[in-house]
Amino acid sequence: MKILFFSSFAHLVLQKNQERTSGGAELQVALLARELAGLGHDIVIAGGDVGQADRMILDGVMTRNAGKFHTGHLLEMLCAIPRVVQVLREERPEWVVVMGWTAWLFILWALRPLLGFKLDFTCSLDSEINGEYRREHPVFGRLFEFAVRHCDARHSITSDQEKVFRSRGMTATFYRYLLMPRSTPRSAGKSVDLLWVSRCQQLKRPHLFLDLAEAVPSARCQMVCPCEDVALWESVKKRASDIPNLEFIERVPYHQIQEYYDAAQIFVNTSTYEGFPNSFIQAGLAGTALLSLRVDPDGMIGIFHSGILAGDDMKELIKGAETMLSRPELLDEAQRGSARMVDEWLDNERNTHIFLEGLS
Repeated sequence: MKILFFSSFAHLVLQKNQERTSGGAELQVALLARELAGLGHDIVIAGGDVGQADRMILDGVMTRNAGKFHTGHLLEMLCAIPRVVQVLREERPEWVVVMGWTAWLFILWALRPLLGFKLDFTCSLDSEINGEYRREHPVFGRLFEFAVRHCDARHSITSDQEKVFRSRGMTATFYRYLLMPRSTPRSAGKSVDLLWVSRCQQLKRPHLFLDLAEAVPSARCQMVCPCEDVALWESVKKRASDIPNLEFIERVPYHQIQEYYDAAQIFVNTSTYEGFPNSFIQAGLAGTALLSLRVDPDGMIGIFHSGILAGDDMKELIKGAETMLSRPELLDEAQRGSARMVDEWLDNERNTHIFLEGLS
């Protein structure tokens, strides 16, 4: 089967790019593309133009430079259409897969009858299908939702998302995210109490982690926060510099980030919405407990006793941090539960085959 993934920066993960940090969906595209190529499928990633060469083969995956479709500027997006069409004509995929929200889903849907491919949408964030994006982006959001409804296949990454699809009259194949294999053995020591890792976006609510660091001054805190929303990032960086128990780090390449999870006692999530965060997976690989303000995909925190869910209450988040850090037996149970989640739920071979079943 020939599958083309339409993804802005997933090729940078395969390149082990040092300059730009890709998002969680892009990491998953790269992992899935690599697994599918390993099974003998013809896999292409059509990526945004960041100066890379065209037709590089990385880990068995063909990468194509599809122009500046990724910039978010309407004129550049429209100017990229001829290049995207050229790549699709040259590659002639059976399936085009889009993971996560993009206005391009509607354009790709419109190109289907002209170029003869089938279109799959894989949900990355819950807000992509619960109406939140449409409310934030009324025009593009409606076009996006129309395209989601008219795709030839859909995938969810949690059973909760599968239920939302079903409640809105759509089917979706439920598969779980893949693991990024460890490049080094897990380190034994944990020198950081509270870790926060995410791109700087409003929905990630980074200032709430700063509130937590200030509220628990005895905790050793670390924040890895690549810039995306420039104004928000500047405000976070400025405020973080005044918190003595916090180390602020602008970015870490994906192939090095696991060591930060390894060194942390507790991983903290403050997001408004997620799907199944890659950060939870990496915390599990590290045997790191979870402390989540709101996000709890498929109830995993309770199922595996992997940490504390604060119910979107900052007081409970602060209390949860203090409780786990002061009770070694509770922290140990949560760390073991986090690791157990990875062992029981995540298997690359199994979940890759489930993904393929959704395209059959």
